[in-house]
This record gives sequence, C-alpha cells and structure tokens, in this order.
Amino acid sequence: MGVEIERKFLVRADAWRQAADEGVRYRQGYLNRDGRSSVRVRVGGGRARLNIKSGELGMSRLEFEYPVPLADAEEMLARLCHRPLIEKTRYRVRHGAHVWEVDVFEGENAGLVVAEVELEAPEEALELPAWVGEEVTGDPRYYNVCLVEHPYREWGAA
Repeated sequence: MGVEIERKFLVRADAWRQAADEGVRYRQGYLNRDGRSSVRVRVGGGRARLNIKSGELGMSRLEFEYPVPLADAEEMLARLCHRPLIEKTRYRVRHGAHVWEVDVFEGENAGLVVAEVELEAPEEALELPAWVGEEVTGDPRYYNVCLVEHPYREWGAA
C-alpha cells in the first residue's frame, strides 16, 4: 500500500528559481473526484501516469500510481476528464535534506505558485526555505483536485 506524506506551502518569493531544475510541463485531469478518492491522469516529460489518491485532505493519504500508454492518457485528457484541466510547470529544488517541488500554474489557475515537499514521516524535521510562505497543507482550495472545480482565477470573484 502506498502512503503519501506531504506538506504544501504558498511561495512568496522567486529565490527558489536560482536552485531549480529546468522544470517539466504537466497537463492533468481528473476522471473521478467523489470525496472518497480521486483518479487522475497526468502527461508530462513524454510520459503518462494514472494516479489514485484517497479523498481525505491533509498531510498523509493513500496514493497509488501506474504508468499508462501516452496515447491512452491523451485520449482520457481530451474526452473523459473534468474541465478545466490542470496545467502547470513543476520545478524541483533541493533545500537542506529535501527536494521541494514548486508548481507554477497556468491556464485557469495562472498566478498560483505552490511548493510541496514529501516526507518519510509526519513528524519529520523540515527546514523551511526563506521563499516559502503560509502553509496550506490542510486548506482544500490548494489541492489540484479542488482547483478543477474552483480555479484560482475565480477566487477573487466570489
């Protein structure tokens, strides 16, 4: 059984870019998002993966991921996934003992920049980079599955 332990933060400064890799552009969509679980298909870097996560939001949840043929994933994105699709470029940034993933969103979620870090255990010590801001691990608005239904560009309109 796979378990993801992850913390999520808003990014408040561009200093992370100095240590970032070149980034990978992703397109992803959700086939299912019923609260109990989400089923996502993601295409990026010439690969495609199907991901299933348990529905609870927070630091720890079940996660399973499998490769799928790229052509199949493209068809799922085009015909089966809820709209809008999530479009983002993900950068990897080493800070201290961890590798952070910084997601710069595009499309309907343009303007949103979030940093995530995976941990081995919930109580694991974590050195926060100066460029991270507020922790949003427990805030459902910042989860990709929620950004489909309530895109970032609409938040000011509410």
